[in-house]
Amino acid sequence: MTFNFSHPAVKEYLYSGCFGLERETLRVDRKGRLSQTLHPFGDDPHISRDFCENQVEIITPPTGSPREAMASLLALHRKASGKLNSLPTGREVLWPFSNPPAISGEDEIPIARFSGTQSDKTTYREYLARKYGKRKMLFCGIHCNFSFHEWLLQAGFEESDIETFREYKDSVYLTLAQRLVEYGWLIVWLTAASPVSDPSLFDEGAEGSRYASPRCGDLGYWNDFVPVLQYGSITEYTDSIWRYIKEGAIVSPSELYYPIRLKPKGENRLDHLRTGGVNHIELRMLDVNPLTPAGIFEEDIAFIQLLILWLMALEDSEFDEATQKNAVANIKNAALYDEQKILIEYRGESKPIREAAAEILRKMREFFRSLDAAEEVFALLEYQQKKIEDACNRYAVKIREQYGENFSAKGLALAKQYAEAD
Repeated sequence: MTFNFSHPAVKEYLYSGCFGLERETLRVDRKGRLSQTLHPFGDDPHISRDFCENQVEIITPPTGSPREAMASLLALHRKASGKLNSLPTGREVLWPFSNPPAISGEDEIPIARFSGTQSDKTTYREYLARKYGKRKMLFCGIHCNFSFHEWLLQAGFEESDIETFREYKDSVYLTLAQRLVEYGWLIVWLTAASPVSDPSLFDEGAEGSRYASPRCGDLGYWNDFVPVLQYGSITEYTDSIWRYIKEGAIVSPSELYYPIRLKPKGENRLDHLRTGGVNHIELRMLDVNPLTPAGIFEEDIAFIQLLILWLMALEDSEFDEATQKNAVANIKNAALYDEQKILIEYRGESKPIREAAAEILRKMREFFRSLDAAEEVFALLEYQQKKIEDACNRYAVKIREQYGENFSAKGLALAKQYAEAD
């Protein structure tokens, strides 16, 4: 499944699309300890909570570009910070890292407290705490939601031999999902931003120091099996997830910890996905980046869109069980800090990660050159190329240099600085 990139409508809407961001963050008090107060944002649909009562989730509405998504995220960050600055229980701030500050023990990690018709959410989180431990609940990340412009999809459908637009649209996203899983290691390596943690996070103290992103590596949320999904149709895809539920491996689709998810419109349920089709795709492997108040750079969101377009130009290839398991292994390996030890295994070949990344960037430049892309596109590719050419440009390296000592104290100072920024 590929687009006809020479089609006039495809050319016109190629760089259009819909973008949404979900940023997880922790509330901490003026001493830098995890907040023990109740979620203070009520039922605000854009400032919710996730696993923990003190874990804020900032959710932007759908926007038309990475720049608009960033503006929305920053506006919501300011809104949340303003509320936390004037709490009657004392000022709080938003923690700017994926890894949490110092913790005294699991009693300091309050499970999110839902009530009434939503009380089952708390029950589910209690189950996760028993199965995976409460410390993992403190990992925070950023989810990037993306969908193609409908007119771009319509142009592709008109040139296809698929009977309905719904089937065509689903097949596009199914193709994209498997390719993003296979090449997801590149996103992890280029955006990993969590090389520093407090020793209290891990039972073995400095265990997290091996990683540029513990949450994307073996220490993060992963199932005790590697999911093998079917991408032939949306029915096959949802059936392959239901199989794990029926076998008792997981209790709900939300427990399938996977870097890429296909989402329906409205409530995220498998039956909605099966009957209504795919509305957008969610990328779940981005760290919160402390080098910017928003937690993510616009250049990285824009690069993800370019990667998506390049992936849609690739020839179809089999995504069998071995390839899927290898793809997940690559993602976990890409989360390590020492790039000299990272090998990317790809369909029988093994390459150092820097070499593999450089090869993809080269192919992307050739692809966009064939489309006569604007200079802005090549500037975005150059931004990532610099991380490949010089390790000092990697976020993980910069962050370890700046925050490798006195992590919790420096983190609190940064949190206060970002809370006061315009």
